[in-house]
Amino acid sequence: MASTTTYKNVIVEKDSGLTWVTLNRPDKRNAMSPALDQEMLDVILSLEGDPETRVLILTGAGEAFCAGMDLKLYFRALENKPAERIRAEWVTHQWRWYRLWNFPKPTIAMVNGYCMGGAFTQLIACDFAFAAEDAKFGLSEVNWGILPGGLVSKALHVTLGYRDAMYYSLTGESFDGKKAEEIKLITKAVPASELRAVTTEFAKRFLKLNPETLRGTKQGLKAVRDMDIGQAHEYLMAKSNELRARDTENGYSQGIKQFIDDKTFKPGLGAYKRPE
Repeated sequence: MASTTTYKNVIVEKDSGLTWVTLNRPDKRNAMSPALDQEMLDVILSLEGDPETRVLILTGAGEAFCAGMDLKLYFRALENKPAERIRAEWVTHQWRWYRLWNFPKPTIAMVNGYCMGGAFTQLIACDFAFAAEDAKFGLSEVNWGILPGGLVSKALHVTLGYRDAMYYSLTGESFDGKKAEEIKLITKAVPASELRAVTTEFAKRFLKLNPETLRGTKQGLKAVRDMDIGQAHEYLMAKSNELRARDTENGYSQGIKQFIDDKTFKPGLGAYKRPE
């Protein structure tokens, strides 16, 4: 893997279209500090327009995906520093939700261990999530006098049903990767020894697909969640026209030609052959 810019709290590695972004505070179970958040915002912004990045995979170093916010550096250290606290809150929400949720390429969270509290935000912001079966998830805030704040409580409603969101938020009970798959918090749980291989194999499927079609599809699905039928119809019609204007490889015509004229492509059985 080829490395890019060197960061203190984040590792970025590029491998043939797949970009691995690793939270790198293993001694703190990758808990998020203001410094880590600032680096992650820079990373996400840099990768949005990076032509070498076709898929982004987010994970953590050591035994954890992310243990949430660093209580000492984020809360205690900024307790009497309102200006710094406001800045830190803006940065952390920018990368963990606004930029990651709207990232123009497929994103995958690979949960290799602990995923606690605030880490649910970036977990849910990713399009897909694979976890080790023995990974540990939990919303422990209720146990020490706060609620799942920031954007965690809102993000839960993107993936979890009402009963599950209420249960785990109010009890603080932890659960493993298998349960996370069962309640639809993640895409799939696999044995820890197979996690990276399964995640990599899944990510590579997107390298065969038209990047602009992927972009338009994920943006469309996310945008219409809170629209009524009429608004969604108008938006998706406009989005389809935007896709044709943006798609320099003209995927629609390529697919139609290969299906009708060349008879080399069958929709639903794989991707059309993209230009070299």
